[in-house]
Amino acid sequence: MALVPCQVLRVAILLSYCSILCNYKAIEMPSHQTYGGSWKFLTFIDLVIQAVFFGICVLTDLSSLLTRGSGNQEQERQLRKLISLRDWTLAVLAFPVGVFVVAVFWTIYAYDREMIYPRLLDNFIPGWLNHGMHTTVLPFILIEMRTSHHQYPSRSSGLAAICTFSVGYILWVCWIHHVTGMWVYPFLEHIGSGARIVFFGSTTILMNFLYLLGEVLNSYIWDTQRSIEEEKEKPKLE
Repeated sequence: MALVPCQVLRVAILLSYCSILCNYKAIEMPSHQTYGGSWKFLTFIDLVIQAVFFGICVLTDLSSLLTRGSGNQEQERQLRKLISLRDWTLAVLAFPVGVFVVAVFWTIYAYDREMIYPRLLDNFIPGWLNHGMHTTVLPFILIEMRTSHHQYPSRSSGLAAICTFSVGYILWVCWIHHVTGMWVYPFLEHIGSGARIVFFGSTTILMNFLYLLGEVLNSYIWDTQRSIEEEKEKPKLE
């Protein structure tokens, strides 16, 4: 895929996330005024992660265009750092957290929406914004994976990073409950402490699984692409 179309695509996705974040923050919801504000919701954190990630992608593309053919070793070194940061952010945060938000939200929503997204929220959040927060994240991140090859970190460091994020968010949710006496998500009010421990442990395991899934998917996409390109080259070599 050509560089310029990729740039345009990434800029469009970045602008869409900025629009979603601005519209979400502009909503006058009671939960925004309580302890932790929007930052207590994983959906909002994920939107920030996705916006930052695509911002890094756009910056990387611009740097690539500016340094192309310059021969400046320092600029090329800085570009490699940007690419490494882009790849790490996708591998450890953007893909596993984004897929987790989409999968868990719609699974619980299908079972009983009141447990995750009460009907009361329909008075504040329009349908298009709900899908922008909980649906389009998945196709956007898959498009990015298909557009560019991303170098994953070592499996041990990648899993350690996603575990740190998962445990950190769980501790943040528990701290909010400690301070306010209320759980961030309604369904946590209706299950016992043992069930909560199982749920939190399961979410951490799922995050690790999604990290591994992203690694396998990235390898599959680009190994397949490489095989197709090699097949195209065979007649030329003969």
